[in-house]
Amino acid sequence: MTTYHFIGLGGSGQNVVARLLAARGETVQGSDNDPASHLHGLADEGITVHIGHAAENVPDDAVVVISTAISEANPELAIARKRGQRVIHRSEALALAAQGMEFVSVAGSHGKTSTTGMIAYGLATVGLDPSYAIGGELSGTGTGAHLGKGNVFVAEADESDGSFLNYDTRIGVITNIERDHPQKYKTDEQFEEIFHEFAAQIRPEGLLVVCGDDEGARRVAQKAPVRTVQYGRTVAPEGLNIHVGEGEFSGDGWTVALRPTTPGSHHELNSAAAIAVARELGVAPAEMAAALASYPGTGRRFEVRGVKSGVTVVDDYGHHPTEVAATIATAREIAEGRVLVLFQPALFTRTIEFAAEFAAALDTADEAIVCDIYGSREAPMGFTSEIITEKMAAGEYIPDRFDAARELASRARPGDYLITLGSGSVTEMVPVVLDTL
Repeated sequence: MTTYHFIGLGGSGQNVVARLLAARGETVQGSDNDPASHLHGLADEGITVHIGHAAENVPDDAVVVISTAISEANPELAIARKRGQRVIHRSEALALAAQGMEFVSVAGSHGKTSTTGMIAYGLATVGLDPSYAIGGELSGTGTGAHLGKGNVFVAEADESDGSFLNYDTRIGVITNIERDHPQKYKTDEQFEEIFHEFAAQIRPEGLLVVCGDDEGARRVAQKAPVRTVQYGRTVAPEGLNIHVGEGEFSGDGWTVALRPTTPGSHHELNSAAAIAVARELGVAPAEMAAALASYPGTGRRFEVRGVKSGVTVVDDYGHHPTEVAATIATAREIAEGRVLVLFQPALFTRTIEFAAEFAAALDTADEAIVCDIYGSREAPMGFTSEIITEKMAAGEYIPDRFDAARELASRARPGDYLITLGSGSVTEMVPVVLDTL
């Protein structure tokens, strides 16, 4: 039995992998500075939790697990390096947890979490009991991690640091390719290249599933050294490809009806990817479509957190301009009143790179307030979120997220949708909004 020590155990990716290793019978512990992070319930699963980072937290026989966000100056990482202990990336630990299983890697700029959740939920519903690692909680389960009894492992595969190349992928999915993570990828070409590498490391007998509506994903499919399946609204139902129509999906000789339970037209594409993966694993399209008809969604993906005074409060993880625009458009489709947005940009590098695009996306809301940047692992770069609002037609910059939440809630009227939007601490403003309404 191996002891694993996770630095930053409360991170959404770290705690998922920790839970999986613990479920496999390994000794797992870890630390985090933030007691309010994803630490709830870990002790019940046999995981030892330390609040705060200190060298004495690290057993000298432990394998130390880090994410890209962990600094070399972290005292726990420093002592592990000094002792010569084995230090591995979270993705390597996930690969260990999935050893011996048929690995499904779900990659892409947008829609990874929802698509991974759909695949995992659908396969579980038809009885395959897959293991899964999802960046958000699968609604109704309270977790994004599960070690199943089946031989399939479904994982959200992270392109941000290239770590999705560490998996022994049997089926790879690419939902779309649009440059993000400018701290690592300086050009569109660099960003697309990592997906070519992803396709190249799929097992020779494996399959690549891509959205044929996306130009970059199509280019990757054209050069991939493995079998490929395309899905999309512009894709003809020929061979193994899947056409996405209005409320139905069709292939060569088959058609199934499905209207996703989660709002947003992009979920039709995610459903098609799930059907393609399931078919490769021996599940008929009609059976998978029936399973997906009850898909409950994943946490922080257009998650309705409450309705008060006639105002619907939604929390969403969107942190790229395309995701921001899609979330607002989804709310616009179903809101009887206005769409109000509290947006917290994540990372200084992303904010300055896409400031104009964020401004354009936020201007599609009826009202938008932008609070200060969630810097995460990045040091301040000498600017604020005002570089977004100064490019907006009617945006407002309120630095403190608590003040911003109260102000936006005070403007809401019955029938409105109010969205807390971003991948950082803005999610903690939902109770503030509900209390103010």
